[in-house]
Amino acid sequence: MDAISNFAARYARSREEEMSIDEYLAECKRDPMAYATSAQRMLAAIGEPEMVDTRNDPRLSRLFANKVIKRYPAFTEFYGMEESIEQVVSFFRHAAQGLEERKQILYLLGPVGGGKSSIAERLKALMQKVPFYALKGSPVNESPLGLFDAQEDGPVLEDQFGIPRRYLQRVLSPWAVKRLEEYGGDIRQFRVVKRYPSVLKQVGIAKTEPGDENNQDISSLVGKVDIRKLETFAQDDTDAYSYSGGLCLANQGLLEFVEMFKAPIKVLHPLLTATQEGNYKGTEGFGAIPFDGVVLAHSNESEWKAFRNNKNNEAFLDRIYIVKVPYCLRVSEETRIYEKLIRESSLGNAVCAPGTLKMMAQFAILTRLKEPENSSIFSKMQVYDGESLKDTDPRAKSYQEYRDYAGVDEGMTGVSTRFAFKILSKVFNFDSAEVAANPVHLMYVLEQQIEREQFPAELETKYTSYIKEYLSPRYAEFIGKEIQTAYLESYSEYGQNIFDRYVTYADYWIQDNEYRDTDTGEVFDRGALNAELEKIEKPAGIANPKDFRNEIVNFVLRARANNQGQNPSWTSYEKLRLVIEKKMFSNTEELLPVISFNAKASAEEARKHEDFVTRMVNKGYTSKQVRLLCEWYLRVRKSS
Repeated sequence: MDAISNFAARYARSREEEMSIDEYLAECKRDPMAYATSAQRMLAAIGEPEMVDTRNDPRLSRLFANKVIKRYPAFTEFYGMEESIEQVVSFFRHAAQGLEERKQILYLLGPVGGGKSSIAERLKALMQKVPFYALKGSPVNESPLGLFDAQEDGPVLEDQFGIPRRYLQRVLSPWAVKRLEEYGGDIRQFRVVKRYPSVLKQVGIAKTEPGDENNQDISSLVGKVDIRKLETFAQDDTDAYSYSGGLCLANQGLLEFVEMFKAPIKVLHPLLTATQEGNYKGTEGFGAIPFDGVVLAHSNESEWKAFRNNKNNEAFLDRIYIVKVPYCLRVSEETRIYEKLIRESSLGNAVCAPGTLKMMAQFAILTRLKEPENSSIFSKMQVYDGESLKDTDPRAKSYQEYRDYAGVDEGMTGVSTRFAFKILSKVFNFDSAEVAANPVHLMYVLEQQIEREQFPAELETKYTSYIKEYLSPRYAEFIGKEIQTAYLESYSEYGQNIFDRYVTYADYWIQDNEYRDTDTGEVFDRGALNAELEKIEKPAGIANPKDFRNEIVNFVLRARANNQGQNPSWTSYEKLRLVIEKKMFSNTEELLPVISFNAKASAEEARKHEDFVTRMVNKGYTSKQVRLLCEWYLRVRKSS
């Protein structure tokens, strides 16, 4: 199907369908969604969640304490926002059940660039998926069920069409009351239309923003008299009224109130009766106008605090359902946010050196975390990402301990995702000769930007220290490993040989036996074995070799039992993997002739250099980046 046919089919699907009241009631009997509230329709659009049992994933089990969590396909790209999304869905679930939430304003509270507007946009998009039924011609999209009385007609409708009585608690709009008079009470003259909510047509979905303090009034919510119609109708005639307010347009749908608490309090009053009682007064003397929709508001924390601390606003505070939308606090999820943003831009095909997005995510999250007690903030960040640090940082605490100490406001401050993406844009365009990004340029751009932002002196020092103390040394380690693995053609084989040799020597040393090398026939006594083991242990600074050797041998013996007597992979035990890598990477001197970009002494060296560059390019770097990163690494190694 081509794009034009696709559009035509979509347009045809969303066309209005007209029917009689009798046909509508028959539809209600067949399909309960015909009389569903806006919260029920939203729930249907969101759909069923995927249940994820976190016990089956070590990383997730550490983050979610082995609980079964829900993931909603409708919010798949809202990375690291499981809690906020679950609270939003809970609001709609409870409102759909007819509980207190149906009378509340859904309020998203969070820092700038944290994702509040994205959630609002997604909810509006979802609202458009499920149709609703309204009286034809009604300027406020009112439900046909408003024509019936809950006390007198309720039992009949429930008995004949299965419509529960709680769906009849709606008032009839002044427009419908006037039509009813004109029809002499014959409700069969009303026609019903099936409509799809639409952002573009302002049908069932509307957006209100705070205006000027002096001239904004409630008409932005409730509408006002249309002065052009006063020639024909009296001022208090319902047909002289312009139902252009947000509550009028969003009936049976969703009203988004942007930066709600920046609006004067007098403007917000109609929201109280609209949400609590399901109707509100217009600016003229006719009857109440029905509202059976959801009010979604969002603003930043400073506005919320000012509003909350004003005692005059207590009536409002009780009617607000707060969902906190903090910044993402997990490096892997933050990285996926950047990947998505880059994918959707023209940078999608540009080369991004390994580690660049991760470094940006690490910096952003370090700024958002509350400093822990007796532990490194970098370790805390790793634990928040679901990593296990029991082998590498004995002082690291559990995820829950960090969360409990940090309190409920963690993630409400720090640099925004928007800030991070602006930094990445500069990094990709840093080199005028090629559009590409790498961590060395990222650190430079970050430092420059921290200076330009004019943060308070203490914060500026802290942010700069994150780069110098955490990001730069760890990147030097990472790029050193990348260079070394590209230098060693048979990297994993080399690592496995060291591993196997270490385990054999340690096993014989523990048993106090001599070891005879099967290939060379050379005999190693306990002293010689110790010397060989120390060659591997010393570069890694192992403090207690005896315990370390026992630990490794015990681990390998257990692993062999489950592996048909074969040694496990050299990367399978974190502690020993780090020791072997330190041994492999301890001698930078032999690397120098191959990785440096100076003139080569021999054709053999030149060939090795070319092979090295090719392997680095295959890892995801450009040739220019290989040169830059090698030079940076050698400079850092020399100075450390």
